[in-house]
Amino acid sequence: MISVVGLRKSYGSHEVLKGIDLSLLRGEVVALIGPSGSGKSTLIRCLNMMETPSQGVVSFRQQDVGDRFRDTGDKIGIGTLRRHVGMVFQHFNLFPHKTVLQNVTEGPIVVCGRPRQEADALAMDLLNQVGLVDKHAAYPNHLSGGQKQRVAIARALAMEPEVLLLDEVTSALDPELVGEVLAVIKRLGEGGMTMAIVTHEMSFAAEVSSRVLFLDHGIIAQEGRPDDIILNPQNERLRSFVSRFKS
Repeated sequence: MISVVGLRKSYGSHEVLKGIDLSLLRGEVVALIGPSGSGKSTLIRCLNMMETPSQGVVSFRQQDVGDRFRDTGDKIGIGTLRRHVGMVFQHFNLFPHKTVLQNVTEGPIVVCGRPRQEADALAMDLLNQVGLVDKHAAYPNHLSGGQKQRVAIARALAMEPEVLLLDEVTSALDPELVGEVLAVIKRLGEGGMTMAIVTHEMSFAAEVSSRVLFLDHGIIAQEGRPDDIILNPQNERLRSFVSRFKS
């Protein structure tokens, strides 16, 4: 589905990603774990070209992604990539002046040109799936953090992505609100959605992911099944990290 080869990303003299090779397969749920500053969020943002790699190639459905928004020659544009690869952020990024329904329908109407009635029907169905159909007329400032994040997930799904990227989507939430967001993500995984998830929720990553990557100092230091990486880590560095986050 989506892959990177030789991915490097630097900010000035500071190299954050130091040569990442990664392929995300259809229907796979990959959890990205690792200490702060290890490059997890930078990697996931490069997958959606929200960060431009310093070196390396990003590909989607075996086509290289160019550095322009339009398709050019044999490369697909960033705009095409983002039509198919959705992203949910840590801080929701909802439009505060629009209702929940309007937030979810904005992309399908403005970007995809869907008729409003069709977009509204899709949005209501998605809001029902995330348990917020009764909040469709509310504004974001009347929602809890967990509700806002579920709206953000519905908004991403409204573009009908083939891949969903989730970057620390529970880290800004109060602990009692985390479960409602994780439940939505778990249902998406069970439904076959291809996802890459940056998370510090170890038990959740072990439960929902088919593969776990442990990033450390800008490289993929370990990868494998959740049983091997989270539940029974063999590497001392990995064991030390996982033990700090296990509940």
